[in-house]
Amino acid sequence: MTAHGSPYASDPHPPHRERVSRGANPLRRTSDKIETWFLRFLLLVLTLGLPMASISAGVTAYESSMRTVQAQTAQRQQVTARLTSDAGGGAGDGTRQAQIHWTDRNGKERSGTTLVRSGTPKGTTVRVWLDRDGIVTGPPMTEYNARTTGWFAGSSAAAGVFAGFLAARAGMRQVLDRRRYARWEAEWALVEPLWSARFRQ
Repeated sequence: MTAHGSPYASDPHPPHRERVSRGANPLRRTSDKIETWFLRFLLLVLTLGLPMASISAGVTAYESSMRTVQAQTAQRQQVTARLTSDAGGGAGDGTRQAQIHWTDRNGKERSGTTLVRSGTPKGTTVRVWLDRDGIVTGPPMTEYNARTTGWFAGSSAAAGVFAGFLAARAGMRQVLDRRRYARWEAEWALVEPLWSARFRQ
């Protein structure tokens, strides 16, 4: 058939073909739409919540750690002590407890124990930290420790938010899949007798 013989050749307006929108897919179930919108909501929460939770947790942990840094720095002091006994073992054996002796700020002779390198001889001077009661303790927390704590807390919060996103998504899929399977079973219960009757004829 030529173009002149076509029933639409003389018609300047060919028949309108309706365009099917993305949301008008006849195979798209209501549960599919719910899943799509819920996933979009979760992505929005993840996009906004992850950085907010991470920054908030990190800053809070950092500020709390800095208060500890300031308190420990004010309460602890470093003094020079002298070993009163040899630290046994060889130089490559790590550290060992050794007896030490020092004079406090009031001129009182004090003694205690601290960790020193193995093999350190008697009479060696070492620097030790004391708390407000004059007891040997560890060094005060530093700003580097506070920053590390803040980064760890922020990273943990971000990981928690992301884990919550994955859990919510998996839970949503499980609930919707249960409904889908129940609907398929109900529909099959109606259709199966008709199919079976066709094969019995």
